[in-house]
Amino acid sequence: MNALTLAEEVENPLLPPIPELVIGLIAFAIVFIFLAKKLLPIINKTLDERRAAIEGGMEKAEAAQAEAQQVLEDYRAQLADARHEAARMRQEAQEQGVAVIAEMRSEGQRQREEIIAAGHAQIEADRKAASASLRQDVGKLATDLAGRIVGESLVDHARQSRTIDRFLDDLEVKAGDVTKVEATR
Repeated sequence: MNALTLAEEVENPLLPPIPELVIGLIAFAIVFIFLAKKLLPIINKTLDERRAAIEGGMEKAEAAQAEAQQVLEDYRAQLADARHEAARMRQEAQEQGVAVIAEMRSEGQRQREEIIAAGHAQIEADRKAASASLRQDVGKLATDLAGRIVGESLVDHARQSRTIDRFLDDLEVKAGDVTKVEATR
């Protein structure tokens, strides 16, 4: 049994035979040297290019973001200016509206005063015309009546006119006294 146990100990499955171990190490060294000399520089070059492209892309993205931020700030500034301008224009329009309203009121007041003055002048002219017409009619009627009462014709125009004027002036004075007495009550 010793021989069997010794043979079993020699053929340990965890330890490979030495010639296979040497061939494996040489093959590994050849593959490692080949990869280190040929493939590794190409991989490093490709990684460097990708890193540069990524960094360049990030720089471009940062530049684009900065530009976008600047455009946004410009837009906000323009928007604020536009709002300020609109507020200024609104204020000017309100001020102009107030000025136009004041101007229209003063023009309306002036026209009203003109119309009232023209109305008073027309009333005064009509009163004077009515008074003159009334004086003539009353004078003629009074003269005719006085002529009938006296029985004599009062055709003298100058005397007739003086008598009529004196009579009407007395009537106006009496009417003025009556108006004053009524006003004091």
